[in-house]
Amino acid sequence: MNEIFTVYYDSPIGMLSINGREDAVLSILFDEEQEQAVPPDENTPYPVRECYLQLDEYFKGNLKDFNFPYRMEGTPFQKSVWKGLTIIPYGQTWSYKDLAVHVGNEKAVRAVGTTNSKNQLSIVVPCHRVIGSNGKLTGYAGGVWRKEWLLNHEKKNFTSTKEGINLSLMNN
Repeated sequence: MNEIFTVYYDSPIGMLSINGREDAVLSILFDEEQEQAVPPDENTPYPVRECYLQLDEYFKGNLKDFNFPYRMEGTPFQKSVWKGLTIIPYGQTWSYKDLAVHVGNEKAVRAVGTTNSKNQLSIVVPCHRVIGSNGKLTGYAGGVWRKEWLLNHEKKNFTSTKEGINLSLMNN
């Protein structure tokens, strides 16, 4: 049950390493070292396999809401920030201040930014949807060019403000 399974998804913005166990995906991170995709096989646990398939649909523009099991490890504050990220609608952005207000501490803008940089579930927990108060793109662990690509991808495929809201963490 503690064995970690890894698959690699070759996205339009670089290789993604998907790591998880039988019960949940633990991380989705850009991997600059991996040169070749490694898709799931019959031994890959459901959460990892489903993550791979859902990311593929997301990049094709067919999926706006992820619903496979994942787990985020962090402090209560970090978890509240990451949970807040999941309610930013697909194709839309919030400022770091908006997110700080949402988690109940409008003065925690820098702490929110630091927490965003520790997000281990790229794209699925959409820290790319957070921008500076001035509307400018700011730091992104995968690189600002990826953040810009993801935002443009979502805007291109955006159809409704009701789509893309991930409520899976709101019940935890």
